Amino acid sequence: MGSRQIPQEYGPRLLKLVRDTIGQHLGVIDKVDQAGLEGEPLRQELATFVTLKIEGRLRGCIGNLEPAGPLLGTLAQNGHHAAFNDHRFSPLSVEEFERVQIDVSILSKPVPLDYTDGQDLLTKLRPDIDGVILEKGKARATFLPQVWKQLPEPKQFMEHLCRKAGLSPRAWQGKDIEIYLYQVQSFNEETHGVDSPPQAG
Repeated sequence: MGSRQIPQEYGPRLLKLVRDTIGQHLGVIDKVDQAGLEGEPLRQELATFVTLKIEGRLRGCIGNLEPAGPLLGTLAQNGHHAAFNDHRFSPLSVEEFERVQIDVSILSKPVPLDYTDGQDLLTKLRPDIDGVILEKGKARATFLPQVWKQLPEPKQFMEHLCRKAGLSPRAWQGKDIEIYLYQVQSFNEETHGVDSPPQAG
């Protein structure tokens, strides 16, 4: 399955679903608006991530690398967790809700990467296209393709991914590392025309 799994016209509705889910928890939205969330594509079981940013800085990111249930349910759940249960951040506040930008990523199935050594690995990575999963024993971490914007050099990208997994920055050069690649279909509020959130009264 490719990285274009959901028709583009659903993008704003999926983003609003995530925003409404977060806003309802904060008490600034009465209920989640389900309008426009019908259709066979939305019944698929797909892996998803929800990323929150404020002024371009990460504010939360939670997701699944494998499908964990129907799309709408996992998106709402990941949106809630990104806002309130990402251990790297305090729970999102009402004031932050007014400024946060939401990005939804729908993942293709990860595929193992066949490579001979560290240098070959670097040449096979496609910046801005590939998301990368790194595994060594029980250690596991991923970077979405969007992370290439902050880490455009493959070597730097892999070093930071190793650190995220709790490994040495040079662990990616070892022969006991498994690498998987995936692509994403991304929807974000900046480019998909979602209305501004309501102001807190």
